[in-house]
Amino acid sequence: MSGIRILGIDPGLRLTGFGVIEQIGQKLAYVASGVIKSGEGSLPQRLGVLFAGINEVVETYRPDTCAVEIVFVNVNPQSTLLLGQARGAAICAAVSHDLAVAEYTALQIKQAVVGHGKAAKEQVQDMVKRLLALPVAPTADAADALACAITHAHGSRLGAHATAGYRVKGGRLV
Repeated sequence: MSGIRILGIDPGLRLTGFGVIEQIGQKLAYVASGVIKSGEGSLPQRLGVLFAGINEVVETYRPDTCAVEIVFVNVNPQSTLLLGQARGAAICAAVSHDLAVAEYTALQIKQAVVGHGKAAKEQVQDMVKRLLALPVAPTADAADALACAITHAHGSRLGAHATAGYRVKGGRLV
């Protein structure tokens, strides 16, 4: 029985987290995770670094599908626009490899992984560590990306590509 590889992406202009898991039936296995740092320079250069970084992740780990966190409006509209552009670069990189892209809100991700939508970053990190049987918790950005991939795996088990419309009961989507 072959598994499905899922790439999760937590977009950010300075740091974009990525996480790759494999789903075989009900089991989830860790493959890789990390962050892509855009560095200094102009906005187009930094977006180019993020695009190239996601391309490299896809070429290295060969995921079958992709899940990306949805960006919401922040207090600072300029920050929201910049974050949206980083998200767009990540999505374009995934789509350029013919990957289907599912999108999840932070609330959906936290509900799927922790069991409630107001979970702290440390709680997400701890649950990702437990769900994937990791020896240590991943960094916050990598954990968010892995949590996004886990959310997609939970939705896929239910025969859906998104968790919209599902409830969480006992830490599981129902």
